[in-house]
Amino acid sequence: VQLQASGGGLVQPGESLRLSCAVSGFTLDYDAIGWFRQAPGKERERVSCISMSDTSTFYADSVKDRFTISRDNAENTVYLQMNDLKPEDTAVYYCAAAIDSLAWVGGAVGAWGPGTLVTVSS
Repeated sequence: VQLQASGGGLVQPGESLRLSCAVSGFTLDYDAIGWFRQAPGKERERVSCISMSDTSTFYADSVKDRFTISRDNAENTVYLQMNDLKPEDTAVYYCAAAIDSLAWVGGAVGAWGPGTLVTVSS
């Protein structure tokens, strides 16, 4: 499976961005798609994931009520709508796939895409 992320950029605090993760290749092995992020000098952390077969989602506490993950199965694309962005959201965001949501949340990621940089600064 191949994951291609897009949508990063530079925004001011309080603004919004939408990230996209296009999934291609052999996708049947991976039911959970989502986003990790890594800020400068920090470890990679989970942000959000979604199941491609049911309605389950996961959000890190730091992004709940601000970020929304969704999917378009017809387009094999997962979206992360990020609202009310804060400087602490600045990071490289990586799209990641796992066999299911439990594995994804546990960090057992089977495939990574290249990152997209999100910078939140005034």
